[in-house]
Order: sequence, then structure tokens, then C-alpha cells
Amino acid sequence: MKFVPALTAALGAPLQGRTLRAVVRISALIVGAVAVFSVGFHVIMALEGREFSWASSVYWTVVTMTTLGFGDIVFESDLGQLYSIVVLLAGAVLILVLLPFTFIQLVYLPWREAVRHAQAPRELPADLRGHILITGLDPVEDALSRRAEAAGVPCFLLVEDVEAGLSLSDQGHRVMVGQLDDPATWRSARVEDASLVLTARSDERNSNVAFTVREVTDEGLVVVTARSEDAVDVLELAGADHVLQLGRSLGEAFARRILTPDARYSEISRFDDLVIAETSASGTDLVGSTLAELNLRRRFNVSVVGVWDRGTLESAAPNLRVKDSSILLLAGTPDALDAYDETHGRTSGQRDEHELVLIVGGGRVGRATAARLAERDVPFRIIDKLEDRVRHLDPEQVVVGEASDLAVLREAGIDQATAVVITTHDDDTNVFLTLYCRRLRKDAEILCRSRLDRNVSTLHRAGADFVLSYASTGATEVWNLLKDDSTLLLAEGLVIFRVPVPDELAGRRLSDVEIPADTGCSVVAVVAGGHAESRVDGDTELPADADLLLIGDDLAEERFLARYVNENGRGPLRRLIRSLTG
Repeated sequence: MKFVPALTAALGAPLQGRTLRAVVRISALIVGAVAVFSVGFHVIMALEGREFSWASSVYWTVVTMTTLGFGDIVFESDLGQLYSIVVLLAGAVLILVLLPFTFIQLVYLPWREAVRHAQAPRELPADLRGHILITGLDPVEDALSRRAEAAGVPCFLLVEDVEAGLSLSDQGHRVMVGQLDDPATWRSARVEDASLVLTARSDERNSNVAFTVREVTDEGLVVVTARSEDAVDVLELAGADHVLQLGRSLGEAFARRILTPDARYSEISRFDDLVIAETSASGTDLVGSTLAELNLRRRFNVSVVGVWDRGTLESAAPNLRVKDSSILLLAGTPDALDAYDETHGRTSGQRDEHELVLIVGGGRVGRATAARLAERDVPFRIIDKLEDRVRHLDPEQVVVGEASDLAVLREAGIDQATAVVITTHDDDTNVFLTLYCRRLRKDAEILCRSRLDRNVSTLHRAGADFVLSYASTGATEVWNLLKDDSTLLLAEGLVIFRVPVPDELAGRRLSDVEIPADTGCSVVAVVAGGHAESRVDGDTELPADADLLLIGDDLAEERFLARYVNENGRGPLRRLIRSLTG
């Protein structure tokens, strides 16, 4: 019965009138054909010298037209038998072809369409709480949607076009249909009880959405993207709590991960008093030694939680040998990491004066990378084919031309580059330039931007050490706003995330559980009482009121949440949702 209102709305008065007229026409045609063929039956039977009632003639005509052919009344002459064939064929066309076709086109198909439209709801359940609302499925929104669903947090797409909504629903997304600039849509979406609204449309559209949402409620987070830096203030005035400048975020992420100029540690983030950092082994005395031989935990109280080597994260096994291309992922207190730097890092005075970072692309990402490097006093040079993009920079820091031209690369300093950052928005170009730069500089650190997820592995195979994208960087930044920095993006598809100790693991030792085997995650630290303990081994016990800090790829995170949180851990799931909704 729930489809009846949708069916009525879908058909509408004009369509119902057209359907009625079509049914009247086809009915009149069939009745007229029966009348004409009944008269013909009488005429031919009279020629054969036989006589039947009008009821019998109608009976014979209907039986013949519907191909039943009982055979109780038949013609004896050739003319009569030929006439029977004509009536039979006419009936097949009218009753077996034309009538069903008319029914399908004017009744069945509109009904099916009305049912499909009813499957794209225009209102969410009244008891819904803590859900996420997004206004489309661009790469950032898609990545956030997948992350939320993996964590068991309801995420709904608000779309204005019914057909687009149905298509997304068929793909497995939760969808609601409504006009984004209509306050009634957001009331129907229970926005006052939502934990987050994310919109990544144009700056103008985003301002309208933020303003409309804030007309309905002051609760929850409203996060928008900004394509122009000039639009940030307007978007905040419209009601956005946080404005994502993805170009700047991605550029700053690249700059943080350029490790080779000084080989000193680069802080990625902090979890309470625990610092997660990266450092390059290139050019240091770490190269050639195993982790057991280095024994960083005993010497500096610093734990190596993984070794990143051109697209592959290797577990910190004692016999793992450090290579010149290795990036060490470290965990420790600031004092411990500073002690590590005193021994293995290089100061600016120890650098080769000709070393520099080469940035390919002077767009928003490239300019943001350059700005952050300038703050760190790291020499850099930008290549761009459009002079207008980089005219505000020092001419000594700019080379105008095609990066695929060897002469341009040489002029920019490819032979002295310790790191190359490739920031163009075209994945094919990025793959080409990665292959080219890796061929020219086998020992350089290469960082690359990816637009599509499927090209991440291709870029790693081409020689990129790190690959980042708008989607993962933006989605992680939004997720961290919800979860108070509980997820940290290390590289494309590689994250450190924080979750409450699931009920199934509480009180057990690490050696008694199979977290790595079951999920592919590794435990970085146990966070309890405001302190993060990174010295974990098989004897470490997992307190019920603590959090786990884990490292793994996207699939490993999803497997952990599915294994220990969503499926078996209703208590942790409730705590997780509470942390999301505040």
C-alpha cells in the first residue's frame, strides 16, 4: 500500500486521462472487429446454406480471434476456411499483440516507474540519530561515505534528481531525494540530529547549502569545500563550521612527507603524548643495518612501527634491513624523537647547498607545497607551463616550460633534486612524469598526486614513494573533525586509526589475540589514562577502558571494524557513535 501515493503522483491526471483514452480506443477497435467478423460469419454461413444465431456468431468470432479454436462450429467451404484464417490472424494482432503492448506501455511501465520512485525516499526515519548527510558523490564524498559505512555510521546521499538517486540506490548507497536549497528537505533528512553535513559542490552552491542548513538548525557540523581562497570567508559567513581547501591540504601533506633534504623526523600527528613521525633513511648510517641491529627502542625509546618502501608498508620485523629508499615510521615522545634526530638527522648546515625539491605543477597543490617548504627553509623550484600561475614567486624559483622536456627538467635542477613532487591533475601525465623522473633520478624521493583510486598502484609501480589524492586527504580531514583526530592518513590507502578496545579483546594479552592475522592491522600503541604506550609486545594486556592505536590499509581498517566493532562489539560501536556525535 505504501506505493499507492507514489503511483498516483507518478501517473498524474494527464497520464490517467491518456491511459483511459487509449483503453477506450483499443476496446472500441476490438468490439468493432468482433462485430464486423460476426457479420461476415453470418454471410458465409448463409452461402453454405447454414444458419446460426447472432450469439453463436459472436461466440465463434471470439473463440477464433483468441486462438482457442474449440472446433464445434466450423466452415465447410474453402471460402469459409480462408475467412477463418483472416479472423485468426486479425485476432492475434489485436488481442495477443496490440492489447498487451498497450497495457505494458500505458499501465505496467508507469506503475514500475512509480514503484522505483518510491524506493528513493523523500524523508528519513524520525528516530535516526548521529547520521552523516552528503550532497553528492564526488571523490571526497565517496571516500567519506565508504569510511562511515565501514565504521557502522549511517551515511545518506541527498540528491535532487530522482533518476540519479535511483541509480545510486542500485549501487548500494543510502539515498534521499530533495531540493538542496529547500529547508523542508533538510528537515525531512533530520539534519537537526545529524552529526555532519558535507557538501563539495561549487562555492556558490556550497554557500547556499550551508545557509539553508543553518536556517533549520544550529546543531551538528557543516563542512564545505572551497575552490577559491576568496570564497572561504563567504562560506563561513553562510554557516560552514569548517571550510576544506583541498589544494592547500594536499600541498601541505606533500610538504610534510618530503623527508630527504635533512633526514630529520617529520611529525605527522599526535595521539595524546605519543608522536607519530616519519624519517628518511636516505644518506644516513641507518642504511644497511637491520632493525634489531639499530635497536632504536633501547637507544632512544623510539619504536619503529613500520617501514614504508615505495608503495609497500613492511612490518617492523627485527631482521628487516633498512635500504636507502626506506621511510621509517616512528612512534615516541617528542624528547625521544629529538634524541634520535641528534644522532641521525642532518642540520641545514650539513646539506649540500645544491640540493633542492623539484615541484612539477604550479597549481593550488604545487603552490601550497612550495609555501610550506619555504616555511621550513627548504630550497625548491617549480616547473609550470603557464607563467601566470607562478608570477608571484621569485623568478629564481620558477622554470616555465613542459616538464616532459629534458632540457626544462635539467634547467630546473632534476640532477640535484633530492625529492620530486608531481602535482598535475591528470593521472596519465603523472604516471608518465613519475616514470621519467624515476629514470633520471633513481635515488630521489618521488611524491605524486592521484585523481582516481585505481591509478594509485600504477603510480607506485611507476616509481612513486608516496601517492596522495584529494579524496583520501579530504575524507580523512572530515573524519578527523568528527572523531577528534582518531584517524590519520599516512599515504594513499594507509592509515593509523584509533578505536576503543572492543569487548572481545578487553582483558586479554596481545599474544592471545589474532589482530594481524584476522584483520591485517598492527597495534602501534595502547592509549589509557591520557598516556599512549608504544612499547607493546605479546605480554601487553588490553584494558577495557583503553583505546587501541592501529596501523593498516583501508581494507585492514574495514576488516578490523567489521570483525571487532560492527559485528561482535555492540558496546564499542555505541562508544564509537557517541564519539562521532559528541
